[in-house]
Amino acid sequence: MRAVLCTEYGSYENLVVSDVPDPVPGPDEVLIEVHSASLNFPDLLVIQGLYQFKPEPPFVPGAEASGVIAKLGEGVTGLAVGQRVTTVGIAGGFAQLRVVDAQSVIPLAAGVDFDTAAATTMTYGTSYHALVQRAEMAGGETLLVLGASGGVGSAAVEIGKALGATVIAAASSDDKLAFCQDIGADETINYATEDLTSRVKELTGGRGVDVVYDPVGGDLTESAFRAIGWKGRHLVVGFTAGDIPRLPLNLPLLKGASVVGVFWGAFTAHEPETAAANLSAISTMIAEGSLQPRATEVFPLDGAVAAFGLLATRTAMGKIVLSEIN
Repeated sequence: MRAVLCTEYGSYENLVVSDVPDPVPGPDEVLIEVHSASLNFPDLLVIQGLYQFKPEPPFVPGAEASGVIAKLGEGVTGLAVGQRVTTVGIAGGFAQLRVVDAQSVIPLAAGVDFDTAAATTMTYGTSYHALVQRAEMAGGETLLVLGASGGVGSAAVEIGKALGATVIAAASSDDKLAFCQDIGADETINYATEDLTSRVKELTGGRGVDVVYDPVGGDLTESAFRAIGWKGRHLVVGFTAGDIPRLPLNLPLLKGASVVGVFWGAFTAHEPETAAANLSAISTMIAEGSLQPRATEVFPLDGAVAAFGLLATRTAMGKIVLSEIN
């Protein structure tokens, strides 16, 4: 099979596309013929050896992929060869074939294409868990989304709107903010040219926001927290800016506010039934039209380095997908 290979930890620019042996499913595993795979920020960290879990090089990166079941390992029940599915793991998705644990396989609803499926599970799963379980966000509240044009950010904008929130989208360019408006943001802030804290307070009449969705980190974290309202919740989703911020703890004290961690992968392991119910709710919202996952940048398997370039430079909007892999 053909696959994207990480031969040593380091830059995404060192990835190569090579012919490698076909993987074979063991007991309780499934072999997937991959049709589409999406890029997520943790993929960059895995390639650099900076993620919590470190596959030993050489390995095939790619957490999220969709396709068709090609073979069932011994003991697998409830699935069938030829079934359309999507999968999430630490690595292995950027290849024509992928072996995964049978329990991680998610059957696709009728009418959902492979590109859409590959663009949905991690970003919408993360954002739904963040807003529903971690923030317990209610309709009528105000949500500030940092990095709002990115994969998880744009999912948070859509889910926030679907849950009845007023959504303020913050991003680093006017083009990105126009995209955020297209997907439902009520207000926008360009934090490259505007002061985030003062602009949020202006938009909220000085009250501040109820929830901050923060996949960016860096200097923006404290600026956003200073714009949070009484009993606000600041969701720590990731650090695409690269720097893990230090927050003065007098700020949550004075505001009666909470700093809340969001780790979707650990959540799915600790609370699989709730995670499955979340994905079911997301599927229903997609079917009803309140959520519209979209692959905004599509590349072939050979275009993986160029695709990662968009992710690494934070120039992509929405999800980046490697398509027609088989």
